[in-house]
Amino acid sequence: MNEKSGFKPYLGLTFLIGFGFFTMGLMDILYDTYVPIFLSKYIQKNAIIGTIMTLDNMLAVFLIPFVSLWSDNTRTRIGRRMPFIITLLPLSALFFSFIPYAAARSLGALILVVFGLNLVKQASRGPIVALMPDTIPGEFRSEANGVINTMGALGAIISTVGLARLMDLDIVLPFFGNTKDSIPFPIAGFFVVLATILVFAFVRERKHEDYEKEEKAPLMKSLKAVAGEKDKSALWILLALLFWFLSYQGILPFIGKLCKDVFGVSSNAKAALPASAVAIAQLLFAIPSGYIAHRIGRRKAIRGSLLVLTVLLGLAAIVASSLTASIGSGLRFNLLLAIMFAYGIFWITIVTNSFPMLWQMATFGTIGVYTGLYYTFSQTAAISSPPITGAIIDLVGYPGIFVFAALCMLVARYFMGKVQKGEPAEKPAAVKA
Repeated sequence: MNEKSGFKPYLGLTFLIGFGFFTMGLMDILYDTYVPIFLSKYIQKNAIIGTIMTLDNMLAVFLIPFVSLWSDNTRTRIGRRMPFIITLLPLSALFFSFIPYAAARSLGALILVVFGLNLVKQASRGPIVALMPDTIPGEFRSEANGVINTMGALGAIISTVGLARLMDLDIVLPFFGNTKDSIPFPIAGFFVVLATILVFAFVRERKHEDYEKEEKAPLMKSLKAVAGEKDKSALWILLALLFWFLSYQGILPFIGKLCKDVFGVSSNAKAALPASAVAIAQLLFAIPSGYIAHRIGRRKAIRGSLLVLTVLLGLAAIVASSLTASIGSGLRFNLLLAIMFAYGIFWITIVTNSFPMLWQMATFGTIGVYTGLYYTFSQTAAISSPPITGAIIDLVGYPGIFVFAALCMLVARYFMGKVQKGEPAEKPAAVKA
């Protein structure tokens, strides 16, 4: 395609690829909002709930880099990513649909289903993510990442604004039985299968013969190349994202419980509204954030967003504390929604532009490896953070997790200040022998 025409020729393809991200947005928000609530029926300690909620991230640390590298080196008639996508996403939909029914049965059944879900869902994530940089040139990946994150946000909005409302629906349906606190999960599973069919039907990977001309770098060679570069930009980005995900993942599993414990929200549907506010902001600003970063620079956009998020998290700590108890739980809840909407604007700016910075330093043959590194660091944070913030809640209450999150954002901003590479105009780096 003609580079002078800009990103426009790739827009339709990127939206189609985005259906893979749509499935993650659809499942992740319902999972993060309601699984801790399901677990709290059996477990009282937030630290233990937080530890169980890291199961997906523990699996992700090992599965995403391994499956991403595996897909880098896979050669089939339908592509190198597609075999993983069309196998693992439908299995994810099946396990996801069973969650509320397992939760109603026993703690053991819930943990077993959650384990199965995360095994297949986390294995699918690397190939889904790597599909975009396989097909979109490096200079347009911020815009493309904005599009696919828009699709992820759309999935999250359908989950929180649409499906979460059905948590309170109390009727009896054939096969499903009583729908209260359960029906959104099988409906979401159906949408995941439908999205998988759309990706398979309309997204065409490069012909497998073309891959033989491209570099296939072994994992250890690629890791040594990242660590051995004189310019440590890739390493600094990885450390930065470790800390901003420590911040994000420390809050995410406890938002639903925060609404119930602090603001007195009685409805499970209403407990999902803060996550919905974030998702709506992401839907509105994911694409603009990519264009803005292309204009002002990815590094500058990310560092500015990290600073704003630090302030917003400080405000959230105040709203969740006893300092604002006199203004009433309803107003405090609405203030939290406003803060989370603003949070979503600047969070999506970081997410949209950080991945393309790493991909800018990769070659075609190592995109999966760099994708795996991104998830190794982000999921390490996701493993570490929920048990820490769960313990913080047990010790000092919910405001403490926002203070912790704000400090992590400041550390991330420090590391991003050291990054010198990854802007749209740069050529991807080669992996050295």
